[in-house]
Amino acid sequence: MRSEADVTWVPVGNLGQVRMGKQLSPAGRTSGEQFPYLRVANVFDGHIDYSDVKTMGFTEAERKTYALHPGDILLNEGQSLELVGRSSIYNGSSGEFCFQNTLVRFRPGDGVLPGYVQEVFSHWLATGVFAQIAKKTTSIAHLGGDRFAALPFPVLPLPEQRRIIEVLDSVADSERAIEASIAKLRVIQHARLAQATEPTSAVEVSPLKTRLLRIDAGRSPDLPNTPAAPGEWGVLKVSAIHRDGFRPSENKVIDVVTELDEKHEVRPGDLLMSRANTPELVGSSCIAADSSTRLLLSDKTLRLVENPRRANRAYINLCLASEFVRRQIQNLASGSSRSMQNISQKAIESMSIPWPHLAQQQRVVAEFNSTSDQILYAKAELAKLRTLKTGLADDLLSGKVRVGEVA
Repeated sequence: MRSEADVTWVPVGNLGQVRMGKQLSPAGRTSGEQFPYLRVANVFDGHIDYSDVKTMGFTEAERKTYALHPGDILLNEGQSLELVGRSSIYNGSSGEFCFQNTLVRFRPGDGVLPGYVQEVFSHWLATGVFAQIAKKTTSIAHLGGDRFAALPFPVLPLPEQRRIIEVLDSVADSERAIEASIAKLRVIQHARLAQATEPTSAVEVSPLKTRLLRIDAGRSPDLPNTPAAPGEWGVLKVSAIHRDGFRPSENKVIDVVTELDEKHEVRPGDLLMSRANTPELVGSSCIAADSSTRLLLSDKTLRLVENPRRANRAYINLCLASEFVRRQIQNLASGSSRSMQNISQKAIESMSIPWPHLAQQQRVVAEFNSTSDQILYAKAELAKLRTLKTGLADDLLSGKVRVGEVA
């Protein structure tokens, strides 16, 4: 162990150059010589995406001011509160790109290594340091060049900085390996599901109504947009039904239960479907889970009740999310607004579904759930690794622990 006094705390602005980017203006799109520039959409935590780069006019003097050089660090100046300050090291050619004022550029001086600075900035993002100093206006938070420049930065000797980079990079490599594994599992799961739910000559294809007993819908009285507390009653909003799972907190509290028929109460295991939403989400479905509130169907949220002797509930849920059925939903949905569309119960019942025998339906569900379990396990491991990295970075960057003392 060593004393935290070994660390020198210096304002960021004293360790290098802090500069805001060039303001984007309509005139800049047509006047002057056009050069590529980077913006918030290009800068992520630890990497820069160069696949979607825009151009605007820069004078020769402006190019000298706003040009990027290897080792520069770009930070999101305007972002959502949890992402403001997201940063990465620029690794392109010298002068190839400039940057817009939605970004802050930090050019490290001789006393700090770019990789070490990036580790500190990434740690500050993860631990909410940037969020604490950001100023929020509407839905966007602004880092602020002056507030950022005043942040106290932990300066260590250059050899120690290099060792910290190596240690934290090795943890980041493990993170990337797990992320790649999750992405691969999702691709495999998607491909297998598409194969299992696409119609073939060997499988019966018939309307959904041939496997349903009924479709239930509630009604939506005029209610305040306040979610129900535990033990209270709430009416489901369409946002409660999502392909990623049930969101019971998306509801509106109701004081007088007699306004609605309790037969429309949502029970764990119900197959739910939204009949109204955006074009991308209309017709979404999920299986209801336990909730601390008592929930009721609205007129825009449906319960599909299957014939258990002819169809597996979870299999229907998977089919409703398949590309084959989603294409049908998009064709059947109606509504002039691009922000909200509807699909009728009659249209839902008419949708064609491939129906292998019941045992095969159950095997499709079991295989999907097995892959989902692997993804959940990998996500849990990733979360533990990130927690470990945050604690390790805190100890190393504050000077509480030397790199050599890390087991």
